[in-house]
Amino acid sequence: MKSCEARKVSARLFALIARRARKAVVFRRGPTKRVLLLAWDLKSDKIVPGQWFMGRIYERRCDLSPDGELLVYLAAKFGRPLDSWTAISRPPYLTALALWPSMGTWGGGGLFVDTRTLQLNHQPMITDTGKPKIGSKLAPGFHLPSTFVVKPLGEYSGSGEDDPIQSIRFERDGWRMAAEGKEKSNRQYSWHYDPPWIFEKACPAARDMTLRVARHGVHKRGGRWYDESAQLVGASGDAVDLGAVDWADFDHNGDALYSKQGCLFRLHRRNAKPILVADLNDFAFEPVVAPREALVWPRSSRA
Repeated sequence: MKSCEARKVSARLFALIARRARKAVVFRRGPTKRVLLLAWDLKSDKIVPGQWFMGRIYERRCDLSPDGELLVYLAAKFGRPLDSWTAISRPPYLTALALWPSMGTWGGGGLFVDTRTLQLNHQPMITDTGKPKIGSKLAPGFHLPSTFVVKPLGEYSGSGEDDPIQSIRFERDGWRMAAEGKEKSNRQYSWHYDPPWIFEKACPAARDMTLRVARHGVHKRGGRWYDESAQLVGASGDAVDLGAVDWADFDHNGDALYSKQGCLFRLHRRNAKPILVADLNDFAFEPVVAPREALVWPRSSRA
Protein backbone atom coordinates (compact mmCIF):
# COMPACT_ATOMS: atom_id res chain seq x y z
CA MET A 1 0.00 0.00 0.00
CA LYS A 2 1.23 3.46 -0.82
CA SER A 3 1.42 5.64 2.24
CA CYS A 4 -0.75 8.63 3.09
CA GLU A 5 1.61 11.01 4.79
CA ALA A 6 0.59 12.05 8.30
CA ARG A 7 0.23 15.84 8.56
CA LYS A 8 -0.50 18.27 11.32
CA VAL A 9 -3.30 19.67 9.16
CA SER A 10 -4.98 17.54 6.50
CA ALA A 11 -8.02 17.91 4.28
CA ARG A 12 -11.29 16.58 5.65
CA LEU A 13 -13.13 14.15 3.40
CA PHE A 14 -16.72 13.01 3.47
CA ALA A 15 -18.40 10.91 0.76
CA LEU A 16 -21.90 9.98 -0.35
CA ILE A 17 -22.57 6.78 -2.32
CA ALA A 18 -25.45 6.46 -4.80
CA ARG A 19 -27.92 3.75 -3.78
CA ARG A 20 -28.34 2.17 -7.22
CA ALA A 21 -25.10 2.96 -9.00
CA ARG A 22 -21.41 2.57 -8.24
CA LYS A 23 -20.98 6.32 -8.08
CA ALA A 24 -20.00 8.57 -5.21
CA VAL A 25 -19.17 12.18 -4.50
CA VAL A 26 -16.45 13.41 -2.17
CA PHE A 27 -16.54 16.70 -0.27
CA ARG A 28 -12.97 17.84 0.29
CA ARG A 29 -12.80 20.62 2.87
CA GLY A 30 -9.70 22.58 3.64
CA PRO A 31 -9.06 25.28 4.56
CA THR A 32 -12.27 25.45 6.62
CA LYS A 33 -14.27 27.60 4.22
CA ARG A 34 -13.10 26.10 0.94
CA VAL A 35 -14.80 22.96 -0.33
CA LEU A 36 -14.04 20.98 -3.48
CA LEU A 37 -16.58 18.52 -4.85
CA LEU A 38 -15.19 15.46 -6.63
CA ALA A 39 -16.79 12.53 -8.47
CA TRP A 40 -15.65 9.02 -7.53
CA ASP A 41 -16.22 6.16 -9.99
CA LEU A 42 -16.34 3.15 -7.65
CA LYS A 43 -15.78 0.67 -10.50
CA SER A 44 -12.44 2.13 -11.58
CA ASP A 45 -11.62 4.27 -8.51
CA LYS A 46 -11.13 7.22 -10.85
CA ILE A 47 -11.48 10.55 -9.06
CA VAL A 48 -12.59 13.62 -11.06
CA PRO A 49 -12.42 17.06 -9.42
CA GLY A 50 -15.30 19.43 -10.08
CA GLN A 51 -16.06 22.85 -8.61
CA TRP A 52 -14.84 24.65 -5.54
CA PHE A 53 -17.10 26.53 -3.15
CA MET A 54 -15.89 29.52 -1.10
CA GLY A 55 -17.93 29.04 2.03
CA ARG A 56 -19.32 26.16 4.07
CA ILE A 57 -21.14 23.08 2.78
CA TYR A 58 -22.87 20.96 5.43
CA GLU A 59 -22.02 17.57 3.94
CA ARG A 60 -24.01 15.51 6.44
CA ARG A 61 -27.22 17.24 5.32
CA CYS A 62 -26.62 16.40 1.65
CA ASP A 63 -27.79 13.47 -0.47
CA LEU A 64 -27.28 11.84 -3.87
CA SER A 65 -30.14 10.73 -6.08
CA PRO A 66 -30.31 6.92 -6.38
CA ASP A 67 -28.61 6.99 -9.81
CA GLY A 68 -25.96 9.47 -8.67
CA GLU A 69 -26.97 12.08 -11.26
CA LEU A 70 -28.14 14.77 -8.81
CA LEU A 71 -26.80 16.19 -5.56
CA VAL A 72 -28.79 18.15 -3.00
CA TYR A 73 -26.64 20.22 -0.66
CA LEU A 74 -26.86 22.89 2.04
CA ALA A 75 -24.41 25.77 1.62
CA ALA A 76 -23.76 29.02 3.46
CA LYS A 77 -21.70 32.16 2.98
CA PHE A 78 -23.43 34.14 5.77
CA GLY A 79 -23.52 37.30 3.69
CA ARG A 80 -25.37 39.02 0.88
CA PRO A 81 -27.25 38.44 -1.32
CA LEU A 82 -27.81 34.99 0.23
CA ASP A 83 -27.14 33.93 3.79
CA SER A 84 -27.57 30.20 3.18
CA TRP A 85 -29.43 27.97 0.76
CA THR A 86 -30.27 24.45 -0.34
CA ALA A 87 -29.51 23.63 -3.98
CA ILE A 88 -29.62 20.78 -6.46
CA SER A 89 -26.70 20.34 -8.86
CA ARG A 90 -25.11 17.78 -11.16
CA PRO A 91 -21.96 16.44 -9.50
CA PRO A 92 -19.09 17.03 -9.51
CA TYR A 93 -20.36 20.56 -10.10
CA LEU A 94 -22.13 22.83 -7.63
CA THR A 95 -23.76 25.25 -10.08
CA ALA A 96 -27.41 25.18 -9.04
CA LEU A 97 -30.21 23.76 -11.17
CA ALA A 98 -32.64 24.63 -8.37
CA LEU A 99 -32.08 26.83 -5.30
CA TRP A 100 -34.12 27.53 -2.19
CA PRO A 101 -32.96 30.46 -0.01
CA SER A 102 -32.86 30.03 3.76
CA MET A 103 -31.77 32.09 6.74
CA GLY A 104 -29.07 30.45 8.81
CA THR A 105 -28.39 26.75 9.16
CA TRP A 106 -31.25 25.62 11.36
CA GLY A 107 -32.90 23.21 8.94
CA GLY A 108 -31.84 23.08 5.31
CA GLY A 109 -30.64 20.28 3.08
CA GLY A 110 -32.73 17.38 1.85
CA LEU A 111 -33.11 13.74 0.88
CA PHE A 112 -33.97 12.11 -2.44
CA VAL A 113 -36.89 9.67 -2.31
CA ASP A 114 -36.18 8.72 -5.93
CA THR A 115 -34.76 10.37 -9.04
CA ARG A 116 -37.75 12.71 -9.34
CA THR A 117 -38.76 13.33 -5.71
CA LEU A 118 -36.97 15.43 -3.11
CA GLN A 119 -37.79 15.86 0.56
CA LEU A 120 -36.68 19.42 1.33
CA ASN A 121 -35.83 20.31 4.93
CA HIS A 122 -37.27 23.81 4.75
CA GLN A 123 -40.41 25.14 6.35
CA PRO A 124 -43.34 24.72 3.96
CA MET A 125 -44.19 27.99 2.26
CA ILE A 126 -46.78 29.96 4.21
CA THR A 127 -48.14 33.44 3.75
CA ASP A 128 -48.18 36.35 6.18
CA THR A 129 -49.95 39.54 5.18
CA GLY A 130 -50.21 38.10 1.69
CA LYS A 131 -46.46 37.73 1.08
CA PRO A 132 -44.59 34.43 0.81
CA LYS A 133 -42.06 33.77 3.56
CA ILE A 134 -38.67 32.20 2.95
CA GLY A 135 -39.27 28.49 2.86
CA SER A 136 -39.87 26.07 0.04
CA LYS A 137 -40.18 28.84 -2.58
CA LEU A 138 -37.60 28.61 -5.34
CA ALA A 139 -35.31 31.57 -5.81
CA PRO A 140 -36.15 33.79 -8.80
CA GLY A 141 -34.91 32.44 -12.11
CA PHE A 142 -35.03 28.75 -11.11
CA HIS A 143 -37.55 26.21 -12.34
CA LEU A 144 -38.17 22.53 -11.73
CA PRO A 145 -39.03 19.97 -14.42
CA SER A 146 -42.78 19.38 -14.56
CA THR A 147 -42.33 15.80 -13.32
CA PHE A 148 -40.06 16.71 -10.39
CA VAL A 149 -41.80 16.77 -6.99
CA VAL A 150 -40.64 18.57 -3.84
CA LYS A 151 -42.14 17.62 -0.48
CA PRO A 152 -41.46 18.76 3.11
CA LEU A 153 -39.17 16.53 5.17
CA GLY A 154 -41.82 15.24 7.54
CA GLU A 155 -43.91 16.96 10.18
CA TYR A 156 -41.10 19.16 11.50
CA SER A 157 -39.57 20.13 8.17
CA GLY A 158 -37.26 23.10 8.47
CA SER A 159 -35.79 22.10 11.83
CA GLY A 160 -32.65 20.37 13.07
CA GLU A 161 -28.97 20.54 12.31
CA ASP A 162 -27.12 17.44 10.96
CA ASP A 163 -30.03 15.46 12.35
CA PRO A 164 -32.69 14.61 11.31
CA ILE A 165 -31.24 14.27 7.78
CA GLN A 166 -28.14 12.37 8.87
CA SER A 167 -30.11 9.85 10.96
CA ILE A 168 -32.78 9.31 8.32
CA ARG A 169 -30.17 8.76 5.59
CA PHE A 170 -28.16 6.38 7.78
CA GLU A 171 -31.21 4.23 8.52
CA ARG A 172 -32.28 4.28 4.87
CA ASP A 173 -28.82 3.15 3.77
CA GLY A 174 -28.62 0.21 6.18
CA TRP A 175 -27.00 1.63 9.30
CA ARG A 176 -28.33 0.89 12.78
CA MET A 177 -27.49 2.18 16.23
CA ALA A 178 -25.91 -0.76 18.07
CA ALA A 179 -25.14 1.01 21.36
CA GLU A 180 -26.17 4.34 22.83
CA GLY A 181 -23.34 6.50 24.06
CA LYS A 182 -23.20 8.06 27.50
CA GLU A 183 -22.25 11.71 27.79
CA LYS A 184 -19.33 12.31 30.12
CA SER A 185 -17.57 15.52 31.05
CA ASN A 186 -14.34 16.15 29.16
CA ARG A 187 -12.86 19.59 28.56
CA GLN A 188 -11.46 18.51 25.19
CA TYR A 189 -14.97 18.18 23.71
CA SER A 190 -18.25 20.05 23.59
CA TRP A 191 -19.87 16.61 23.89
CA HIS A 192 -17.86 13.57 24.96
CA TYR A 193 -19.20 9.99 25.06
CA ASP A 194 -17.81 7.22 27.27
CA PRO A 195 -18.80 4.60 26.30
CA PRO A 196 -19.15 5.87 22.70
CA TRP A 197 -22.12 5.69 20.39
CA ILE A 198 -21.79 2.64 18.14
CA PHE A 199 -23.23 2.48 14.61
CA GLU A 200 -23.12 -0.68 12.51
CA LYS A 201 -23.80 -1.64 8.91
CA ALA A 202 -23.82 -5.18 7.50
CA CYS A 203 -21.76 -5.80 4.38
CA PRO A 204 -24.13 -5.77 1.36
CA ALA A 205 -22.21 -8.58 -0.36
CA ALA A 206 -21.49 -10.86 2.62
CA ARG A 207 -23.45 -10.91 5.86
CA ASP A 208 -20.41 -12.21 7.78
CA MET A 209 -18.82 -8.74 7.78
CA THR A 210 -19.91 -5.62 9.63
CA LEU A 211 -18.62 -2.06 9.54
CA ARG A 212 -18.61 -0.57 13.02
CA VAL A 213 -18.19 3.15 13.68
CA ALA A 214 -17.68 4.50 17.20
CA ARG A 215 -18.47 8.16 17.90
CA HIS A 216 -16.32 9.28 20.82
CA GLY A 217 -17.29 12.92 20.85
CA VAL A 218 -18.43 15.99 18.98
CA HIS A 219 -16.44 19.22 18.51
CA LYS A 220 -13.06 18.20 19.83
CA ARG A 221 -10.92 21.23 20.61
CA GLY A 222 -8.49 21.74 17.74
CA GLY A 223 -9.75 18.59 16.02
CA ARG A 224 -12.56 17.16 13.92
CA TRP A 225 -16.18 18.05 14.58
CA TYR A 226 -17.02 14.33 14.80
CA ASP A 227 -14.37 12.27 16.58
CA GLU A 228 -14.97 8.77 15.19
CA SER A 229 -13.08 5.54 14.70
CA ALA A 230 -13.99 2.45 12.65
CA GLN A 231 -13.49 -1.32 12.56
CA LEU A 232 -14.33 -4.00 10.01
CA VAL A 233 -15.63 -6.92 12.08
CA GLY A 234 -15.99 -10.56 11.00
CA ALA A 235 -18.62 -13.08 12.13
CA SER A 236 -16.16 -14.66 14.59
CA GLY A 237 -15.45 -11.28 16.18
CA ASP A 238 -12.06 -10.75 14.54
CA ALA A 239 -11.62 -7.11 13.58
CA VAL A 240 -9.51 -4.94 11.32
CA ASP A 241 -8.96 -1.62 13.05
CA LEU A 242 -9.25 1.31 10.63
CA GLY A 243 -8.33 3.85 13.30
CA ALA A 244 -9.66 7.41 13.44
CA VAL A 245 -11.73 8.16 10.33
CA ASP A 246 -13.63 11.09 8.87
CA TRP A 247 -16.04 8.81 6.99
CA ALA A 248 -16.61 5.08 6.34
CA ASP A 249 -19.11 3.00 4.36
CA PHE A 250 -19.42 -0.06 2.13
CA ASP A 251 -19.14 -0.14 -1.65
CA HIS A 252 -21.87 -2.13 -3.39
CA ASN A 253 -19.40 -4.97 -3.99
CA GLY A 254 -18.70 -5.32 -0.26
CA ASP A 255 -15.39 -3.45 -0.04
CA ALA A 256 -14.99 -1.15 2.94
CA LEU A 257 -14.30 2.47 1.96
CA TYR A 258 -13.07 5.10 4.35
CA SER A 259 -11.24 8.42 4.63
CA LYS A 260 -8.59 9.66 7.03
CA GLN A 261 -5.80 12.26 6.93
CA GLY A 262 -7.11 13.65 3.63
CA CYS A 263 -6.90 10.26 1.86
CA LEU A 264 -9.43 7.75 0.52
CA PHE A 265 -8.90 4.04 1.16
CA ARG A 266 -10.42 0.77 -0.06
CA LEU A 267 -10.26 -2.47 1.91
CA HIS A 268 -11.24 -5.66 0.06
CA ARG A 269 -13.18 -8.18 2.12
CA ARG A 270 -10.56 -10.88 1.66
CA ASN A 271 -7.51 -8.65 2.01
CA ALA A 272 -6.25 -7.33 5.34
CA LYS A 273 -4.24 -4.52 3.72
CA PRO A 274 -6.08 -1.35 2.65
CA ILE A 275 -5.38 0.22 -0.73
CA LEU A 276 -4.81 3.95 -1.06
CA VAL A 277 -7.33 5.22 -3.62
CA ALA A 278 -6.30 8.87 -3.59
CA ASP A 279 -4.43 11.45 -1.54
CA LEU A 280 -6.50 14.63 -1.85
CA ASN A 281 -4.45 16.88 0.40
CA ASP A 282 -2.58 18.85 -2.24
CA PHE A 283 -5.48 20.38 -4.15
CA ALA A 284 -5.52 24.18 -4.25
CA PHE A 285 -8.43 26.47 -5.05
CA GLU A 286 -9.03 27.39 -8.66
CA PRO A 287 -12.16 28.79 -10.31
CA VAL A 288 -13.99 26.20 -12.42
CA VAL A 289 -16.88 26.90 -14.80
CA ALA A 290 -19.47 24.14 -15.01
CA PRO A 291 -19.71 22.59 -18.50
CA ARG A 292 -22.90 22.83 -20.53
CA GLU A 293 -24.08 19.32 -19.60
CA ALA A 294 -24.02 20.27 -15.91
CA LEU A 295 -26.50 23.09 -16.53
CA VAL A 296 -29.43 20.89 -17.62
CA TRP A 297 -31.51 18.40 -15.68
CA PRO A 298 -30.66 14.74 -16.35
CA ARG A 299 -33.19 12.75 -18.32
CA SER A 300 -33.91 10.50 -15.33
CA SER A 301 -35.38 13.46 -13.42
CA ARG A 302 -37.45 14.69 -16.36
CA ALA A 303 -38.95 11.44 -17.68
